This record gives sequence, structure tokens and C-alpha cells, in this order.
Amino acid sequence: MVKIAVVLGSTRPGRNGEAVARWVYDLAGKRSDAEFELLDIADFDLPMLDEPVPPSMGQYSHEHTRRWAAKVAEFDGYVFVTPEYNHSTSAALKNALDHVYAEWNNKAAGFVSYGSAGGIRAVEQLRLMMAELQVATVRAQVALSLFTDFENYSSFHPAADHEPAVTALLDQLVCWSQAMKSVRERDPLGTIYRS
Repeated sequence: MVKIAVVLGSTRPGRNGEAVARWVYDLAGKRSDAEFELLDIADFDLPMLDEPVPPSMGQYSHEHTRRWAAKVAEFDGYVFVTPEYNHSTSAALKNALDHVYAEWNNKAAGFVSYGSAGGIRAVEQLRLMMAELQVATVRAQVALSLFTDFENYSSFHPAADHEPAVTALLDQLVCWSQAMKSVRERDPLGTIYRS
């Protein structure tokens, strides 16, 4: 059975993402085809990227990076829960992605976003980053509006039609996570895709 992280991609005090991530995690918990874990990047206190060697070299010198790398490596796939700030994802999530490299490779990801435009521009930015990290992204995604899915822009009350969208996202993500696991087993060092 594959293991999938629901990644809470905001560290801002009072963040809306916590309620969204818990909602996704609770829906995922009703499934029996994968194991899910809520992964809050705030728990790792990552500084701005401070590794002297590029992460793609895999030579992590700081304990916080090694701890983060070990956690990321545990999973076969990820649901990234992201806000949209200035047409992109949060700096905290970008920084967490940038800290490690091989631990993301040949895995799968899906996205749940929120913002005034549903967070879709943040997801477009994340899809570009995922391609460079050698992560396969699924088509299904969930876009939540601050205007209709949050009361007073802060109390999360998702519209009923979002639940089937989460199910579709997870269906695709579980399938792709299983497929990418076979890719990692064929190429455990990631040498096929490195130039």
C-alpha cells in the first residue's frame, strides 16, 4: 500500500490551510487503498535554504535538512495544500520543496488550493516546480474560493461539490503513486532521468 502525505503548505499565523488540510486528511482517511499522513511544514522550522551544496547533490550538512529529507522520503505521493499569495504558492512551501531533491524524485502529487481565485495560479507554479523535481502531477485538483468556501474569509465551510473533487484527486493520486513506485524500483538511484 502506498503512503501519501497531505502537506500543509502554509506557516502563516492564523492560516486557512490548517482547516483545509485537515478536511482533506479526514476525507482521505475514509479510504482503504493508501495510508495517509498529515505533514505540516511548520513543524520542521526550516530556515531559508542554507545548504552550501545544491540539494540535487544529496550532501545535506544541516540536521534540519536531514530531518526534512528523511520525512519526505517516507512517502510515495503528496497532496499539496497551498494558499495563493501574489499569483504563486507560499514562500514557506517553495522553500520546503527547494531544501531537498532526490527524496521527491519519481513520485506523484496532487493539489488542493485556496485563494481569491481558487489558488489555481499557485498550482500552476507548483506544477512547474514538480516537473523539475521529477514528480508526476495528476490532472484532478481542488480549487477553493475565499469568497464561497470560507465565512468571513477565515472560517472554512467547503461547498458540497468539493468532496467528489477530492475523491477524484485521490483516485488519480493513489493510482499514479503506485505507478511511480514501480519506476523507483526500476531506477532506485534516479540515474535514468539525470543528465
